[in-house]
Amino acid sequence: MSDKVFDVFHRFLAASYNIHRTVGSDRRHDPQRVAQVIRQVGAPVIGLQEVNWRPERELGGESQAEFLAHLPGYESIAGSNLIEHRGHYGNMLLTRYPVLAVQRHSILYKAREPRGVVDVTLDIAGQHLRVMVTHFGLSLRERRFQANRLVEIITQAAPEPVLLLGDLNDWIPGSPSIAPLLAGCDPTRSPASFPSAWPLFALDRIVTWRVGSPLRVYAHRSTLARWASDHLPVVAEIGITQNQ
Repeated sequence: MSDKVFDVFHRFLAASYNIHRTVGSDRRHDPQRVAQVIRQVGAPVIGLQEVNWRPERELGGESQAEFLAHLPGYESIAGSNLIEHRGHYGNMLLTRYPVLAVQRHSILYKAREPRGVVDVTLDIAGQHLRVMVTHFGLSLRERRFQANRLVEIITQAAPEPVLLLGDLNDWIPGSPSIAPLLAGCDPTRSPASFPSAWPLFALDRIVTWRVGSPLRVYAHRSTLARWASDHLPVVAEIGITQNQ
């Protein structure tokens, strides 16, 4: 940690939300319900996981990715899974801030399901912030590989501050699979977000590097959010800082 003193001069909300292909905890498929939860959260930066790009009858032939990209006020940036594997679900960033640059990284492990990172540089109140959205795999070895790969990406981003919005698929404190990733992050808490109807596990994380600890972190527990997906959105209030 630096000895310098910082002042917060801009605050905003960021959220990470695994929408489970818009299939709710009641097993009902309803993209409109997920969109309503996103509006409830109201964050200008939202990382989404498990977004589908298959055409859907309920959306007039549009995909979930296209439908969510049209939410008023947001710009959308799709991950490589959505772009390269149309029909395969993947990650997406929704933002109301100006987009300065976009990168996409593969964190594919062996022959397992394709996984990636959406890496977007935003202009937030005149400051550059790298926002990364990801979804880790199910096996311990896969997550360890993906955590180490993400450490490389975050290290290469220095000295720019980084905000990670992700479903890391690991809730165990000090877990060896994601410990390398969390080792150098700003201290933060991880509220339980899964399963949404009765949240017990902190699968969904908002983590920062070179930003400072989030001012608060919480799971959005509205009645609608409990039903819209099997995950709750996790929300953090981030304070953008500058040297005094």
